[in-house]
Amino acid sequence: MKIAIGCDHGGLRLKNEVIKYLQEKGIEYVDYGTYSEESCDYPDIAIKVAEAVASKEQEKGILICGTGIGISIAANKVPGVRAALCSDTFSAHATREHNDANILTMGERTVGIGLALDIVDTFLNTEFEGGRHIQRINKISEIEKKYSK
Repeated sequence: MKIAIGCDHGGLRLKNEVIKYLQEKGIEYVDYGTYSEESCDYPDIAIKVAEAVASKEQEKGILICGTGIGISIAANKVPGVRAALCSDTFSAHATREHNDANILTMGERTVGIGLALDIVDTFLNTEFEGGRHIQRINKISEIEKKYSK
């Protein structure tokens, strides 16, 4: 598994903790920035990670900003991306099983490090259930096609 990871200045400390976790687990990753606490715009990072995941260059992505909201909105503009903001493990599990989410977003200011690492673990280790959920994913894809002209 290869993970695309990125953050804005509001998510840098949590991103660095997630990277340590990925390294400890032997999970490959590509860090798309940012690399300092200097103010930057989250859409610039979101697009890099979202395009890497949508093109299948990376299998999944993790994006972090202050709340996880803005970076999630930006990533979801890329066709093929299903970015899910999660602040608990139940949501991380459900979004993988039911939505086949391919990018996890979190907020550094809203989730502590211990919980965030549990969320990452759940997200990366839960498989898509398929079945009745496939038709729903297909409907999401049809919406993308309709509005991506």
